[in-house]
Amino acid sequence: MRSLNIFVAAGALAAAAFPAAALDISGAGATFPFPIYVKWVGAYKKETGIGLDYQAIGSDGGVKQIRAETVTFATTDAPLTGADLDKSGLVQFPIVMGGIVPVVNLDGVSQGTLVIDGPTLARIFLGQVKAWDDEAIAALNPGVKLPNQAISVVHRSDGSGTTFNFTDYLSKVSPAWKALVGSATAVRWPVGTGARGNEGVGRNVAQNKGSIGYVEYAYARLSKLNFTQMVNKDGKTVAPTFEAFQEAASNADWNSVSGFGVILSDQPGARSWPMTAATFIVMHREPRDQAAAGEALKFFDWAYTKGSKMAEDIDFSPMPAPVVSAIENTWALSIKDSTGKPLFTVSH
Repeated sequence: MRSLNIFVAAGALAAAAFPAAALDISGAGATFPFPIYVKWVGAYKKETGIGLDYQAIGSDGGVKQIRAETVTFATTDAPLTGADLDKSGLVQFPIVMGGIVPVVNLDGVSQGTLVIDGPTLARIFLGQVKAWDDEAIAALNPGVKLPNQAISVVHRSDGSGTTFNFTDYLSKVSPAWKALVGSATAVRWPVGTGARGNEGVGRNVAQNKGSIGYVEYAYARLSKLNFTQMVNKDGKTVAPTFEAFQEAASNADWNSVSGFGVILSDQPGARSWPMTAATFIVMHREPRDQAAAGEALKFFDWAYTKGSKMAEDIDFSPMPAPVVSAIENTWALSIKDSTGKPLFTVSH
């Protein structure tokens, strides 16, 4: 069997070495989990011969496509509500967790050394903190020579679950942000330049001195972007790490919200990363293409059982085993064929 070649073009993940007919599973949505899908898809193709075509077009775009039944599954970092899931005949479950990080382009400030807290981050994105040597930033970074340079804000221009989690966090730590902007997959930004996807934001920050944006952590690492440390809910300065994401999720009650739609931002814990987030899969309860939906569930089961180490290697946090068991029970109860039988039943 030939190895899988993965390429990125217009936000798509595709099996370039095989004909389109081999791409039995189609998905679209969040850019947040794109780095781990790259790893999973290549390994899964080698092991099973089943390919997957994933378009990283943003959470809003993925949800629109699954509702239109143009893809087998969607991914979103902004979980749908129970009412929305029921109305649309959809099922939702988390696949993996990771972190959102501020990224900056500052001369003389090395990667991972700048410290920022939530209220100051909110004031930057509100346009109230305008220069890098502002006293609010300087107070968090004693001994760091900050440039007397204007701050250039970069934000997502597309409907984005990353934006949902970022603005959810800012709404929790800043009453002004909550009142003036709020939280959603797309908001009216007070200042800044818009860019599409993690890739667009990262590229814009990398090319413009004095800029700041927000992206998924694995993407920041792979792209060698200068991410910051943050002050968390417990007042501790923390770096974005696999362990910090796990700590933030450690007390989450995944069964407390329909569709497992738990928001992990601003969680307590001395080591918790404040902008931790899960990314979710959305599928139809009675899929139009039952064969493809069954294959998709097999892929997700494989990701839970065999993909954890690959996720950890790039600082994504796998779902805990009890949560995976609950998710697989949901598949059996909720995702059915035309006769009412489960499309996929876990055998291990």
